[in-house]
Amino acid sequence: MRYYSIAIDGPAGAGKSTIAKQVAQRLAFIYVDTGAMYRAMALYFIRLGISAEEEEKINRCVKDADVSIAYGEDGVQQVYLNGENVSGLIRTEEVGQMTSATSRYAAVREKMVSLQRELAKKASVVMDGRDIGTCVLPGADLKVYMTASSKERAKRRFLELTAKGIPCNIEEIERGIIERDERDMNREIAPLRQAEDAVFLDTSEMGIEEVAGSILELFEQRKKTSVSGQNTEGDFRTCGIPEAGTGRRQA
Repeated sequence: MRYYSIAIDGPAGAGKSTIAKQVAQRLAFIYVDTGAMYRAMALYFIRLGISAEEEEKINRCVKDADVSIAYGEDGVQQVYLNGENVSGLIRTEEVGQMTSATSRYAAVREKMVSLQRELAKKASVVMDGRDIGTCVLPGADLKVYMTASSKERAKRRFLELTAKGIPCNIEEIERGIIERDERDMNREIAPLRQAEDAVFLDTSEMGIEEVAGSILELFEQRKKTSVSGQNTEGDFRTCGIPEAGTGRRQA
């Protein structure tokens, strides 16, 4: 059976997850929430009693963790850790902090990239992140680099937070976005950048329906010229991921 893959990359606040979910739903593809997968891995470390600073222990035990994504009959995404549904356990502040600290390690990223590539071999997928088209799925049928101005991304975040009754300052939000972009683009391992064959899509003046429609149209065009539909392999070195256990980490 032939499977397809769509990679959506871009900076924080560009709306990648919202669009990726909608595109996946319309195509009846699997939406792979890579962030949730990293959270499940972080939960695994917490359960083992490993602290975020114990990189050597993390390097040793990461190979024994299996993280996967599945969807129930209601269409809601479920995240599994070694066969256990941990969807309701990975959104805590503790897990979030552990995720941020441990996702920088080369061994963790290498493991997660391998798991994400395996998912793409078993189903048609839409993945979003910072390094999907450049690292995780270098042979994706369609690669999109989705962005928006820092001002527009700050506005979207401001409206989201205020709608939830959370007080915030739009100028501070924009400064944080710009700082996050700088870190993501200059990190040692798998930096944020547009793949050479990715379509650049500035969504600053576009609505959700328009963006999703554009990606669906691009995908239909690519389907006509795609050869393999599942060329997901790639050399980890092209992502800046050194051999596991070398102690090098993201900047």
